[in-house]
Amino acid sequence: MPIITGKQKNLYILGGLILLGLILYKPIMVYGGAWLKSLNLTGSTNALKALQLLDPLPQDAQIQVYLNHSHAASYQEPYRGVSRYGDDLEQVIVEAIDTAQVSVDVAIQELRLPRIAQALAQKFQAGIPVRVILENNYSRPWSEFSAGEVSQLDDREQGRYQEFVQLADSNKDGQLNTAEIEAGDALVILRKAAIPVIDDTADGSKGSGLMHHKFLVIDQKTVLTTSANFTTSDVHGDFSQADSRGNPNNLLRINSPELARLFRQEFDLMWGDGVGGKPDSLFGVKKPFRGATTLQIGNNMVTLQFSPSSRRIPWQQSSNGLINQTLAQATQSARLALFVFSEQNFANTLQQLHRAGGKIQVLIDSQFAYRSYSEGLDLLGVAIADDKCQYEEGNAPWQPSIDSVGTPRLPPGDVLHHKFGLVDEQVVITGSHNWSAAANQTNDETLLVVKNPVVAAHFRREFDRLYTDANLGIPARVQTRLQELATKCR
Repeated sequence: MPIITGKQKNLYILGGLILLGLILYKPIMVYGGAWLKSLNLTGSTNALKALQLLDPLPQDAQIQVYLNHSHAASYQEPYRGVSRYGDDLEQVIVEAIDTAQVSVDVAIQELRLPRIAQALAQKFQAGIPVRVILENNYSRPWSEFSAGEVSQLDDREQGRYQEFVQLADSNKDGQLNTAEIEAGDALVILRKAAIPVIDDTADGSKGSGLMHHKFLVIDQKTVLTTSANFTTSDVHGDFSQADSRGNPNNLLRINSPELARLFRQEFDLMWGDGVGGKPDSLFGVKKPFRGATTLQIGNNMVTLQFSPSSRRIPWQQSSNGLINQTLAQATQSARLALFVFSEQNFANTLQQLHRAGGKIQVLIDSQFAYRSYSEGLDLLGVAIADDKCQYEEGNAPWQPSIDSVGTPRLPPGDVLHHKFGLVDEQVVITGSHNWSAAANQTNDETLLVVKNPVVAAHFRREFDRLYTDANLGIPARVQTRLQELATKCR
């Protein structure tokens, strides 16, 4: 072995420092000093993959935007210990609940995150009134399901059950004891705390449509409204997929007593006289129609509408009518990130912008993007028949078409769960409301239109993140399907 002199040793050290400087130069210059702070060198091996944080965008004083895949934030996921990008939506919700001094009302399709349940339980036990409304398909604790019942579930629901078992099984022995259930089953936590809970069968029905709301009202002055259910899958990621980081979702925290009053009215219609009372709760089209309401909230112009709307109501006055009206006002651009896109009128309205030279970019979740009813196909200039060689009524493939429509690349297990549109870099359409007829005419939904470039900038950054490496245009498998249908449906 050669002998290294002191002088040579110093040269090696100097060279190493220079090399390290060259390695760090680009990320520091591009992402700022926050990049260094994002490196958790004492955490999991995943943390060693440098989380290159973007500089955070300004937040509006009244409306703050949170995104569970934001590259301007990072956190250590509390259940798997994964260091990852994103705002911790569960923590945002917990911290908001912790501020409650008067009341907490929660309307959520599915609540499975124990930290949220524990925060609600602590408030209720401290004497703060708490009320919870769930969708009836998700109002039973997973821990109550017998082995026989679990075996009868479809693959999707069995996966949800296994997700719960992995979440609650703190000692990882494959079995759930009483202590693990009481600490890990969110609905058991609510029940043990005696928090009043109803679902959408409280109107005396078997449940109509979906109670698809995802909002909280705190102290009748603060609203949290989101596209995410309170589940590991929608917020943090699936236990069954190591690379899963949760379905992309957004959350708005809005400080406005006027807006909170409107959400409280919606909640009270569904709540009726509460647990064990008369079947006077109102869900779905049983609720009275309420048109769009516009409020000035600080620098924001906010329009709110709740779904559904009866078919007796003119479509233009419905929530989908509000979306369409907002799209029709676009003069420069429209960018959409949608779980499902199946409303024909939206495609027709966007075509006007296309013909006027406006820029249109659309991302749709891969499980819905190329189905026969997807309006993404219209924008791509093609139509796909169903198995009976029937085309969707009103189909109007664009000519000329665009190729800026596609699906985002996501980790295994994750789906695009956003329901937002961005118009002219100024206006955001968001909420729990999917862009479909079912959301408009059947489900209990929230739709918000927010006009403010500060808020819009967060959604533009999120869209760009998803769009950067998206799969655009007509994929090969869809082209093959079109060829097969051309032969089959002559």
